[in-house]
Amino acid sequence: MNGKKNKHILLLCGGNGTEHKVSLVSAKYVEETLRSLSDYQVTSMELKGDYDLSKILQQQNPDLIVPCIHGPPGETGDIQSLLEILRYKYIGCAAEASRICFNKVTSKLWFNALDIPNTPFIFLSENTAESKQKALRFYQQQKGKVFIKASSQGSSVGCYMPSESDEKDYLNKIEEAFKHSPFVLVEEKVDARELEISVYEHQGKIMTTVPGEIICPGKFYSYEEKYSAKSQTSTELVAPGLTSAQINLMRQYAERAFVHLKLRHLSRVDFFLTRAGIIYLNEINTFPGMTPISMFPKMMENNGHKFKDFLAEVVKKTLDA
Repeated sequence: MNGKKNKHILLLCGGNGTEHKVSLVSAKYVEETLRSLSDYQVTSMELKGDYDLSKILQQQNPDLIVPCIHGPPGETGDIQSLLEILRYKYIGCAAEASRICFNKVTSKLWFNALDIPNTPFIFLSENTAESKQKALRFYQQQKGKVFIKASSQGSSVGCYMPSESDEKDYLNKIEEAFKHSPFVLVEEKVDARELEISVYEHQGKIMTTVPGEIICPGKFYSYEEKYSAKSQTSTELVAPGLTSAQINLMRQYAERAFVHLKLRHLSRVDFFLTRAGIIYLNEINTFPGMTPISMFPKMMENNGHKFKDFLAEVVKKTLDA
């Protein structure tokens, strides 16, 4: 093919997962940005129902794919694995990095290996009486202050905050979490601020923004608080009151995770900052939200780089690779 005018970009969205609708909102923003570049043919396709991705790719014959799909199968590494087998170029983290970061258990094991602090936890690999005894011991040690999370879901789907004094409620919520995932994470609930850092590649360097903040008036940042029109959650592009040492340490952890987990192009790294000043890395989103209230593009632009310019650079770099 001669010249960028002939390059065809296929934007995939939806995916039939729990975050299907959110993916469509993000994809709208990404599509508008891609079309504003005016150098490419852009096709947007919603994956819904009983879709055959291999057939779609054959029909569309794209030069580059943008998998704007939150949660399964976009952030799980499934689509990336298929694209790698079929030798299609795509934007975002590769299959293995996506799998590691999407699995809450696996990612925390990696954080430990990289000496990146994260909340104390246990994980359950089976829903048995023995596992429940293990879970109860942890619950009692933490005096009931725990979160329960299905290991492989996004946007707080399968996440529960059980009663701090009702063991039956706790075990019931573990049962619910197992309906969403074959592994369940139980971690200490901390009294903390929720902070986020955008990490992205720019001119051959890894850029980390200063932390922004999610301010949630509810008990925790649930799916409804993230995306409902009735959400009372607010955001700050620059989290107030942080010391230089805290900011630098979070940026170091974010870059360390990006480098050693072999992330690519873009990610959002989320942190807890406890009232006692302890920093914990919470999770990594390998294709962060691009909705009107999403922090990733806003923090990037606050860091001096326009999302449009970032996307143009990544598209060209990937096509030329």
